[in-house]
Amino acid sequence: MDLQGFGHLLISGTWMTIQLALSSLLVGLVFGLIGAAAKLSKNPLARWLATGYTTLVRGLPELLLVLTIYFGGSQLLMWIAGWFGYTEYIEIGPFVAGVAALSIAFGAYATEVFRMALLEIPKGQWESGLACGMSTLRTFFRIILPQVWRLAIPGLGNLFQVLLKDTALVSVVGLNDIMRQSQVAISATKEPFTFFMVAACIYLLLTAATTAFTMFMERVANPAARGNRA
Repeated sequence: MDLQGFGHLLISGTWMTIQLALSSLLVGLVFGLIGAAAKLSKNPLARWLATGYTTLVRGLPELLLVLTIYFGGSQLLMWIAGWFGYTEYIEIGPFVAGVAALSIAFGAYATEVFRMALLEIPKGQWESGLACGMSTLRTFFRIILPQVWRLAIPGLGNLFQVLLKDTALVSVVGLNDIMRQSQVAISATKEPFTFFMVAACIYLLLTAATTAFTMFMERVANPAARGNRA
């Protein structure tokens, strides 16, 4: 397949897509854990805020989130900076806007994955940790969280695949990802089928690698299942 000298653009676009996806994953996991903890909290305000977050974000298209944060985020930051006497223009780059939008969306769905995983942990696990003199926070990180990861990995793996494909939406605000670089090549060569086909193959390779890694992590996190397969 002749890429007419635009192969390097597709490679750089692939690297940008990977960076965007991994950055959004890391931030989104934090949002998901905080959201799940808030939903299971005894504090009614925390539960109300977490429920509002998941309901609102899951009801909005990811493209709308990207556009809102990219175009509205600068105005919001300038308004806040104005309180401190700063009057210069503040611009949010496409990468930052993409990470913010995709991580917020990922976090809303991950909240439910983590919430269900936390509900699967017997209450006796918490009580045992506290009985051993651990604080609630230490019990969570030392006893509860490792078990939560084991239960949440399949759901998180599926969400990451969706996130990986949603990175294509950020191309509309100028991020040089796979889709953006493909469009640049198409505008010069007038061969949309070739470059869109190559882009599709790249996304398929990325999702296949993600699937293989998720299955590996499931086996690592579940020694009992690994022993049964053997």
